[in-house]
Amino acid sequence: MGTCSFLTRARGLLRIRNQLARECLGELLSTFVLMTITLSSAAQKVTFFETKGNLLTSYLGGALAVMVGIYTAGGISGAHMNPAFSLAMCLIEQFPWWKFPIYVVVQTLASFISAGAVYILYYDAIWHYSNGTLTVSGPQETASIFATYPADYVSIANGFLDQVIGTGVLMVGVMGLMDTRNKPVPKGLEPVVVALLVLSIECSMGANCGCPLNPARDFGPRLFTYLAGWGPEVFRWVEGRERGGGGR
Repeated sequence: MGTCSFLTRARGLLRIRNQLARECLGELLSTFVLMTITLSSAAQKVTFFETKGNLLTSYLGGALAVMVGIYTAGGISGAHMNPAFSLAMCLIEQFPWWKFPIYVVVQTLASFISAGAVYILYYDAIWHYSNGTLTVSGPQETASIFATYPADYVSIANGFLDQVIGTGVLMVGVMGLMDTRNKPVPKGLEPVVVALLVLSIECSMGANCGCPLNPARDFGPRLFTYLAGWGPEVFRWVEGRERGGGGR
């Protein structure tokens, strides 16, 4: 009886009543889950020389991570997990503009934190694979675990167009799924369908730039790698670079 009373009081004290704070924490958690699974899929593929993962498992991990993220906080924050989606929601007047910068900061912060978590999780594997040198290019590079980099033939213009089209298809697909005038998705299965949409885009548009489709997904971990020892090259676009491994 005493234990139940203590737990009840503890839940009351820990309960967050501010709606914005609840939404921010939900968005932080859902984005963290999304990014941790996504980056871990890439880390397993790269650091084990594709013996315990490959391009398909990396794509599947990223797509299923979207599903898990939506189930984690879809009813609390909407589980945007992506500044592009938050912007699209603002443009169709389904999300207030004043919340947009807050969500972008939270999504980027969560991506940064998840990059740190994956770095710790795969610390030994990363250093073993890279022979003790953290590089952005070359056969033993590991930067692509965390952020996406272009293939050696892709120009800046082509890379920009690649991301505009890929992200645009994602937004159109998600908006179509949300539109009640269309054929409805069975209730509760919306995250599964979104995951399949992401997987289809990855399988068809991932070759040029790794298919990030998400500014926070790319910038947060990229900033982490800059601070963790990969250096300023993570922010440079180098055409014709020699690349190994590969991200999503």
